[in-house]
Amino acid sequence: MPALIAVPITMTEAREFVRNFHRHNKPPLGGVFSVGVSDGDRLVGVAIAGRPVARMLDNGETLEVTRVCVLDDAPKGACSFLYARCWQAARALGWRRMLTYTLQAESGASLRGAGWKVIAQTEGYDPARWQSRPGREWQEVVGQAKFRWEAQ
Repeated sequence: MPALIAVPITMTEAREFVRNFHRHNKPPLGGVFSVGVSDGDRLVGVAIAGRPVARMLDNGETLEVTRVCVLDDAPKGACSFLYARCWQAARALGWRRMLTYTLQAESGASLRGAGWKVIAQTEGYDPARWQSRPGREWQEVVGQAKFRWEAQ
């Protein structure tokens, strides 16, 4: 199995990777930092961390991993590697808490592998509430129930 290597990546490059390869999400609009993972020959995945999407969690000490995206043929453990590197980088920058979400239909194995724990369940949003602000575009994934995870 090839060794995984963290690589620097710009937010623009990370967003483009997500746009091209993510199964069900569009790239986030903003972010604080991004990180890539390579198998030694090519970029096989990216993670984007930003301020929490939920206003009530945006307390100035918390970051959220808003996207993780890896190629279908990425080496095993690439997602766990990205989650672990995000938390490592966030702590180094002074952040005290890091969250992310998975659909309840997803296993969460990569998060457990990185040492994260489920701390809450969330319900899906009603499309009428989600589109209450101008410019907000509905995505099917927003209406699905999720687990909230926290880095440990």
